[in-house]
Parts: sequence; structure tokens; C-alpha cells
Amino acid sequence: MAPTSADIAKFLESVHPYDGLPRAEFDRVAQCFICQTRSSGETVYSHGEPLPGVFLIMEGAVEVTDAAGAIISQLLARNSFGERGLLADGLAATTARSLSDTHLLLLPADEFKRLFEEQPVYRRFFARGRHAEPRRSDMAMQKVADILSNPPITCAPHDNIRQAARLMRDRRISSLGVVDDGRLVGILTIRDLSTRVLAEGIDPDTTPVCAVMTRDPIGLPAEALGSDVLNLMFEKHIGHLPVVHGDTLVGMLTQTNLTRFQAVSSTQIIQDIVEAETARSLPAITAHIPRLLAQLVGSNHPHEVVTRLITDVTDAVTRRLIQLAEEPLGPSPVPYVWLACGSQGRQEQTGVSDQDNCLFLHDSFVESQRPWFDALARFVSDGLHACGYVYCPGDMMATNPRWCQPVRVWRTYFQGWIDTPDPMAQMLASVMFDLRPIAGNAALFSDLQAETLNQASRNSIFVAHMIGNSLKHVPPLGLLRGFATLRTGEHRNQIDMKHNGVIPVVDLGRVYALVGRLSPANTRARLLCAEDAGVISGAGASDLVAAYDLIAEFRLRNQAAQIKTGQKPDNYLAPYEFGDFERSHLRDAFVVVRTMQSALAQRGSASI
Repeated sequence: MAPTSADIAKFLESVHPYDGLPRAEFDRVAQCFICQTRSSGETVYSHGEPLPGVFLIMEGAVEVTDAAGAIISQLLARNSFGERGLLADGLAATTARSLSDTHLLLLPADEFKRLFEEQPVYRRFFARGRHAEPRRSDMAMQKVADILSNPPITCAPHDNIRQAARLMRDRRISSLGVVDDGRLVGILTIRDLSTRVLAEGIDPDTTPVCAVMTRDPIGLPAEALGSDVLNLMFEKHIGHLPVVHGDTLVGMLTQTNLTRFQAVSSTQIIQDIVEAETARSLPAITAHIPRLLAQLVGSNHPHEVVTRLITDVTDAVTRRLIQLAEEPLGPSPVPYVWLACGSQGRQEQTGVSDQDNCLFLHDSFVESQRPWFDALARFVSDGLHACGYVYCPGDMMATNPRWCQPVRVWRTYFQGWIDTPDPMAQMLASVMFDLRPIAGNAALFSDLQAETLNQASRNSIFVAHMIGNSLKHVPPLGLLRGFATLRTGEHRNQIDMKHNGVIPVVDLGRVYALVGRLSPANTRARLLCAEDAGVISGAGASDLVAAYDLIAEFRLRNQAAQIKTGQKPDNYLAPYEFGDFERSHLRDAFVVVRTMQSALAQRGSASI
């Protein structure tokens, strides 16, 4: 017997988010539902079909599978399904089949979209993005483009010094950009006038600006964070920083400009690191990192900003240790670049990190020079360990001679992994594709990176193996809208938010970067670049980025909560300690990741 209008209304009163709608809206919506029945085994809809609306189970059970036929979930009464496809392109992202005789309520697509747009409680329930909470607006979190207030004031390199000084006086500024044919070639500051002109007795009327300016100054793009400005100023001991787009000057930032902003504690930590006189003083500084993470998360900053700032601290520690090591060792016998891999390489560090690093040496290196690099690597690695970045369990560190080699040897490593992609090669390649230069001559890496991405993406067998390797970590999805938690041990009834949470997305991002020959190492940047490059669809990228954001923020919130209660942060989360609303959204995010994995497995490299 079909349910009556009164039956439907009574049922909806027990289903979220309908129970949270205003009464007039609730009465209207209750009249919009269409009753449907499905026999056991009957298909509700198939993958790729246009969706008539969102479905709500009133009685019975429905099994949802991905494009490859893998079971995603088994749903019971009061569960909705079909909303993800409606919010994307209107096509079913999964296949739904009844497991028993089932009564369904169908809310037509137009009505679903209207509710989504007009009712916040409805939108919050079905939206998969991060929570729209207010975020603190301090300088370190802002884009450099948002900090700039005035266009740059410039002069030409052949203007005389007196002309430039008068311009600075009249405009009440402390620096000028020196521009030649539209290209930034230097900056001139009040300090330059003091130390290079007045102190040296140079004639300001006959001497051109180019004779005393600072040539090829360090600059930042407009997309950089305010923290990048502060960190560069502290590390390089400079007070003026050009903002550039390629070779074009778009603005100038000075310490005076920044006094209106309060530098966040991440910048203070980095300043303390830069000023540290010995390696022994660094652990006391990095001991503040857990508190920093808790403060950043508590201020509702996006996960990509939190992990970026935490990684910035690690980068600063690494660079300071390298500087301290070089003081007694003297100049390096050949040029080198120190690189980080793993979460530091991707700029995704949280409150739990070990160290993964390596050294690329110039091809003029000979073995007799190895003791210098052994001493450097040991000093830095021991210093990082003392600061809480524990030794890599897999010995993937520059202290291992295998990972301290000239570029020519690294080239053979990558070529061998590509030509013979056995499991060990896949693992090593996965780690090394996340490399990022930290200190030294970055050019030693950049050319090899482009060359390796080009070769690897052209090798279909290697790509196929990398795809297979990327599917080894799966989201913790159980049946009946539950989670596949750990069954035994210290973390029983918890889920691993690293290996089963963020790592599946990290692996997907790495494959997309490989196929598209994309240079970013950061996972979120890879996903966005993959969309721009057409490697994955706009709808797929949007869903995956939103899912990744939610998973990553759950992980950080859990770590911040552990820190606040005096615990050591880890990657394990008890999902059933959260309410139905949050659990539902977390599980939906895992479903998106599993769906994208299935699409990758089913279609292979030809589809992306």
C-alpha cells in the first residue's frame, strides 16, 4: 500500500535535514515528494544516466556501486542517494540497485536545487566542501596581491642618483624599482644612498642609478603568502621586497608597509630559527610547533595554509642547519641542492612528521669529495631528528650514500625505475616524484625533473604500474553507511586518516601530475592543475578537491584536539565520536575518493 501524504510528512520529521526546515517550507517540500517502489534486485538508476532528483529510502535497502561495480555502500531507511550527481552535471556518478522490496521517495531535481540554494540547513547537509566559518584576516595568511596598496614607483637605470633621490623624497618612499624596457633590473633604497653614495663620496649628479643599485633583487609573485614576505625578509635580512609577474614589477613591499599587521607565531618561530646560533638551540624553538598548529586550526585557516606554514618552519630549520654545518666545513667542493620529499616536499606537513631528504650533487663530483657531504648530511639529519623530525624508518635520507649522488647517477635511478617498474621501483618513484628543493642550486634538479616527467609519462607500462600502485591505499568505507575501522590493537575502532584518508588522494594527484607532466609537488595544486590541463574533468576535480579538503581538515582538527588535551598528535581518528552530520559528510568524502579511484582503475591511463 502506497504511503499517504500524512505518512510522508511524519516520516520526514525524523529525517535530517528536512527536520530542520522552517515549518512552511517543510509543508511545501513534503507535498513535492513522489513515491516509488522497487522490487528486490531492480535498478534504481545506472551510472551515467540523467538523474530525475534525489532519492530517500523510506523502507527497504539499496546497494550503491561505483563505475567499476565495486560496492560503495548499502543504504537503509532515512538515507539519501543521488545528490552528488545532481550537484555536478546532473548525471548519476554511481549505480543504485534495491536489495529488497523498497519504498523510495523522489524529490525532483528542480526542487532539490531550489532547497540547496535557499535553505542553509539543507545546503550544509548536502554540500561536501569545507565549512564556511569565518577566518582570521592577518597578514601572514593573505595573498601578497591583497597586501599591496599602491602601484610601484620606478626610475630608469641611467637616471642620475640625485634625480632618483628627489623622487624618493617627493613621493615619501624608501625605495625605487629600477626598470629597463619594462623589465625589473634592480632596486635602489635609502640604505644604498647612504652606504654606496654618501659614504663613498660618489657624485650624485654624474653617476647613474645602475652603478649603485642592488642588481637582480629577490622577488615574490603576487600569489605568494604574506608569510613568504616575512620569512624572506628575516632570512635574507632585507627590508624591501619587489612583487613581480615574470620580469615585470607590480609592487614593492617594505617593513614599514607591514607594521600595520601582526606577524603570526609561525613567522616569529622562523625568525627565532634564523637567529639561532647553534643547532642545540633549535629543538626549544620547534617545540612550539604543536601549539602553532592548534592555533592555526582553531582560527579556521584552510588546511593547505596550515600545512604550508608548518612546512615553512621545517624548511627554515633545514636551511639553518645547513648554514651551521657549512661554517666549520667551509665551502662545498662542488655545487649541490638539498631536497625534501614526502610531506615536506609536498608542503603538507602536520603535527606528525619524519624526515625524508636527499642530495643532488654537480656532475663534477668525485668520490674523494664525499666526506664533506657525509658530514653535512649527518649534521643536518641529526639536527632535524633532535628537533622532532625523526629519522626516516626506510633510511630515505641524505645520510644514505644511495641518496647522495651526482645528477648523472640520479638520472640513471629514474631511468631504471621507469624502465623496470617493479614494486620497489614504484615505491621509490612515488617518493621521488614529490621532491622539492630546499637549499642550494635548484637548477641541478629542475632540468632533471622536466626530463623525468617527460620520459615517465610516455612510458605506458610505467604509468600503468603507477596507477596500480596508487590504488593500494583505499578509503575506510564499510557497508551500511559505516566505516572500516581498525579491529585490533591500540587504535581499535579508529581509522587511519593518513594512509586511508589523505594518502589515497595524494596518490591520485601524483598520477595526474605524471600523466599531465605537471611540475607542482603539492597535492591540492596538482588537482587544480590537472583540471586546468584537462587531465581530469571539471566535475571530477571539483568533487575530489572538496573531498580532500574535508578529509584533510578532519585530520588537522583531530590533531589540534589531541594537542589541546596534552596528547601527542597522531593520525588516528574515532569516527563514531562525531555526530551523524559530520560522520555522514566524512563518509561521503571517502565515497568521492573511492569513486575516482575506481574510474582510474577501470579506464587506465588512456582516460586521464
